[in-house]
Amino acid sequence: MLDLIPGGIQHSNLFLRMPLFDEIHYEGFKSGKVRKYKAIHEGQACSILALSVIRKDEDILWSALEDLINRSVIQAANGARGNYTFDLLTVDIHSETKKFNPNELAGTILNHSRKLTPGAERLVRYSSVYGILQKIGESDWGKIILKTSMEIFKDKPTYLDLLVKELIKNFEFSNDPGVLILHDLSVNPIFDPQDTMQQKRLYELIKSQIPKSIDFPPEVYIQDKNGTRELLSGSRG
Repeated sequence: MLDLIPGGIQHSNLFLRMPLFDEIHYEGFKSGKVRKYKAIHEGQACSILALSVIRKDEDILWSALEDLINRSVIQAANGARGNYTFDLLTVDIHSETKKFNPNELAGTILNHSRKLTPGAERLVRYSSVYGILQKIGESDWGKIILKTSMEIFKDKPTYLDLLVKELIKNFEFSNDPGVLILHDLSVNPIFDPQDTMQQKRLYELIKSQIPKSIDFPPEVYIQDKNGTRELLSGSRG
């Protein structure tokens, strides 16, 4: 399985503020839009579940960037040979709306495609874009399928705990230590320390869900443009 560390995944906006890992391997979708990674930290295996989210009133920015990335993928496919998937792991939506160049990403993807044999995969990095390109099979023409995932948060910020609960639900039967990351890509972050009800709901969720249902409580993080908040440190209490 591909180790993403040599490709620079720790420098992405998803992992930049996380602990330094020795290895990170992508394992696909756990359920819905929750992505799963397997990592090694100081010799100990751990599971990482990540959910990227953006406010409903900002999803037009995500849709526009997704269209540009898809344009790059189509352009790269025109020069490639074989069938591929390009799984977009993370991107800084708001920085890329100002500087993204579809032609440059297309060229990067195309260069990587020429180095792949069927079944092989590579981490593609362009600016803040990180994605896994995998070759599915040979053909005389090129086809690349873009995979993306973004949770559109339609509720009031007060109900942020519903997203954290989704991550916890996906972790309930894990036998390894873990890290849960709610990655908010909104310009106006959903997490609000001044929202008393939001903070109360998050506290009650962590208190009621984690100790009762999980043998190895995970580290739970909410991260956005204002930084990273640790809701649970991985120990009971």
